[in-house]
Amino acid sequence: MFALPLGDGAELRPLEPWQAEEFLAHMDRARADVDPWIPWASRSTDLDSARATLQRYADLQAADTGRIVGIWLDGTLVGGAMLFDVDVKAGNGEIGVWLEPAAQGRGLITRACRALLDWAFRERGLSRVQWVTRPDNARSLAVAARLGMTREGVLRESYPYRGKRYDSEFWSVLAHEWPPA
Repeated sequence: MFALPLGDGAELRPLEPWQAEEFLAHMDRARADVDPWIPWASRSTDLDSARATLQRYADLQAADTGRIVGIWLDGTLVGGAMLFDVDVKAGNGEIGVWLEPAAQGRGLITRACRALLDWAFRERGLSRVQWVTRPDNARSLAVAARLGMTREGVLRESYPYRGKRYDSEFWSVLAHEWPPA
């Protein structure tokens, strides 16, 4: 098994289809908190749908257009980070994250994002990684700022969620802005 220590009993590991049962148990703990921000949270409600979510990311990884990693805290899956919409030729991608309530407030998301951004810029050679969130997601906005991202703007009413349209706020960081390891 491959793991990257994040400190304080946490580690970043690949999250793969064979881990669907563990992922589903995690989603059951996280869904209410994660659903407004991550579209697939409400679709990963049984073993088959959880496996399908992870398989979509395995397929993205195989096509070199994305990746998903989990955050384990003291041996329990508590969240994760994903890199998606990767276009290696253009040098662009998008990062997203989630965390269940019991693991919040420990800096795990910021540390996981740093590791994933290091990989995206140093190993995959991306030039730009964006972060998209709703303006009312204060935790997400704070992480983007802690990562040194630049706020680029807002797309008004671009995100439909449960019959209502929300704005999407865009942030990004460029490879030449990313701090050295």
